[in-house]
Amino acid sequence: MNWKIIKNEEQYEEALQRADEIFDAKSETAEGDELELLVMLIKEYENRIHPVLPPDPVEAIKLTMAEQGLQAKDLVSMIGSKGYISQLLNRKKPLTAEILRTLHKQLGIPAEILLS
Repeated sequence: MNWKIIKNEEQYEEALQRADEIFDAKSETAEGDELELLVMLIKEYENRIHPVLPPDPVEAIKLTMAEQGLQAKDLVSMIGSKGYISQLLNRKKPLTAEILRTLHKQLGIPAEILLS
């Protein structure tokens, strides 16, 4: 099939189905080239129609805390009082550049997420 830019959900579903059929195609074969093209077309359509929004910094902090088994009290030594941390996590106080820098270094949260 001659693939073109995906313009609707029906074409998107066809492309996904075909990509699934040839998923194990070897590189530098006709099917391998077709799969590579399909991946590019599918990604372009998804980025255009279903864009992924950047994560919310506060939600990223909460998720990281949950993943690392941390509670607000565990951030006291990094940021300040438990009450202040609670206000940050409840969006009653703004995240400052210094706090973002600390969370990036101490918790490993990517800066691009914290700055989004």
